[in-house]
Amino acid sequence: MKFSKLDLLTLLISLFLFSSCKDSSTLGLDIDPANAIKGTLLDTVTVSSRTETDIPTNTYSTGAGMTRYPLGVMSDDVFGTTTASLAMSVNLPAATPYSFGKSAVIDSVILVLPYHRTAVAGVTAPYNEFYGDSTAVYTVNVNQLNLNLSTQTGFLSNKTYSAGDLLGTFSGAIKPNTRVSVIDVLTGAKDTVVSALPQLRIKLDANLIKSKIVDVDSVLKNTDTRFNNIFKGLKITATATKKGGIMFFNFGAATTGVSGASNLEIYYRKQGTTALLRDTAVARFPILTTTNPVAATVTHDYANTDVAKQLSTPGEYQTTYLQAMGGLRNKITFPYLKNLVSRIGSKIVINKAELVVDISNGADSIPFKIAPRLALYRYDIAEQRQQIPDNNPYNASSNPTGDVRTASSGFAAAFGGYYNYTKKSYTFVITNYIQDLVDGKTVDYGTYLAPTSYTEFNVFPFPTSAGRAVIGSFNNTANRKIRLNIYYVKAGQ
Repeated sequence: MKFSKLDLLTLLISLFLFSSCKDSSTLGLDIDPANAIKGTLLDTVTVSSRTETDIPTNTYSTGAGMTRYPLGVMSDDVFGTTTASLAMSVNLPAATPYSFGKSAVIDSVILVLPYHRTAVAGVTAPYNEFYGDSTAVYTVNVNQLNLNLSTQTGFLSNKTYSAGDLLGTFSGAIKPNTRVSVIDVLTGAKDTVVSALPQLRIKLDANLIKSKIVDVDSVLKNTDTRFNNIFKGLKITATATKKGGIMFFNFGAATTGVSGASNLEIYYRKQGTTALLRDTAVARFPILTTTNPVAATVTHDYANTDVAKQLSTPGEYQTTYLQAMGGLRNKITFPYLKNLVSRIGSKIVINKAELVVDISNGADSIPFKIAPRLALYRYDIAEQRQQIPDNNPYNASSNPTGDVRTASSGFAAAFGGYYNYTKKSYTFVITNYIQDLVDGKTVDYGTYLAPTSYTEFNVFPFPTSAGRAVIGSFNNTANRKIRLNIYYVKAGQ
């Protein structure tokens, strides 16, 4: 009887333990029950991905430019060669018409290009989109445009701009995160040295600028329109040693001093209060997208790379490729998702759906690091790019056509797409989108992945960042793959 009592006690304890276990339909660790994901996990849904070239996009529209503009060249063993150049109009100083006075003597001419920097919440230093090797030696050439950029229409990223006279050259390492000391010229007072935002300063030929701007009849430069006819603008190109990189500039800041605006600055001496006294002055000709065009040209050469093979011979490969600046995107499909209900035998309610995108090799390919963020978007029936419902929150005033199921607060973080350096992958939460596809409310006319800027989400391939990524396909034998995780319950349960 002694052993029988022990067996009975053991049985009672066992029943108590089993009764205290979590519901078998709850997935996850010991977390708040309110946040637990309930349902069956389905992680075998086929996801097909193929590398495609992205399309050119406008880099300027009337009165508005891109957030930042690219310049540079990258020589990447995996992605080939990418080059970015700039074409820009130059406008008159704020005091129009501007006069240099009599007998102006030109001291120097500097093209000032501030690097673009973005404030990021929780980060002390502003974020810089520079991509590549900042220690390489860059040679930047500034030429006179052959056409009046302000009269042009259509500024697609594959459009090229012819140029003539070489006006100036910079050669050296760039420092996109280092402030510079510059002389602030004060009229009628002693000039002073100030600390300015990080910027590229290119010295131009003073004699050429004098003949093209200073010596021109004042009537021909008393309005921006007339000035653009005689000084058609600038073209900037760059080469680099080593593997190079892409730098980004800000053409949206309208300031008059040395605080960070893009300007063509002419330093000169003019007649002072007496015939013998001459004062130093500076004329700042702004380069500003709110006034006149700034355009970018981007080219990609994939010769002798695996990318070229995939583009010429589409098919199922172990890895696929993503590249910003209108380079490469992935078209992803869920070919058997429409059969999911019949496979399960019941309509389902999806509690959560995650698209997980593994990097093929989690080690950064220095100096070309893994893109910090990806965009995910879809095509509609007219092949127009649309937001995924989970990234398109309804707002009565700002987005009345948005999805009412998507919370407007914190939706960007919840949607995901940021690179996880621990897991070596990206994750998107696309619950509403997958539910709509399963229910037949939405047709998958094409779902696409592409790199986007870390600080802003774009469904269009604006060349405002330069990241790239090599991702594992669904059939990757190393099990670094793209996959869809669906947590669901049968309807009515």
